[in-house]
Amino acid sequence: ALTGLSFWMFCSSTECKGEEKVTQPPGDVILTQGQTATLKCTFSTTSSDPYLFWYKQEVNSYPKFILTRSRYSADNSPEFVKDRFDAELKDSSVPLKIQDLHVSDSAVYYCALSVSKNTFNLFDF
Repeated sequence: ALTGLSFWMFCSSTECKGEEKVTQPPGDVILTQGQTATLKCTFSTTSSDPYLFWYKQEVNSYPKFILTRSRYSADNSPEFVKDRFDAELKDSSVPLKIQDLHVSDSAVYYCALSVSKNTFNLFDF
């Protein structure tokens, strides 16, 4: 079976101006079960300590928090354990790696940038 992974990036913050943005390569990622997916997310910011977030949105559902990364912290949601869902914050990228793909991993994946850790709590219902 094929697993289709789509992903989009956005910046949503009262402090997001022209200097803060996230980008992605276009298109879907199609892989088979058991493979490893790497979803790219690059960003630019004027913040010295930006917070990058990954969310998963399934059909007819709200975005679910997967993980957040900053220069000094790495936190995962208990639902998305680090042995399968991980990301390393580099200079200007934070690619999401999903190992041992399951069919249930098919979804839209959002990468988000904030200069405040608490900006995206509105998604954590």
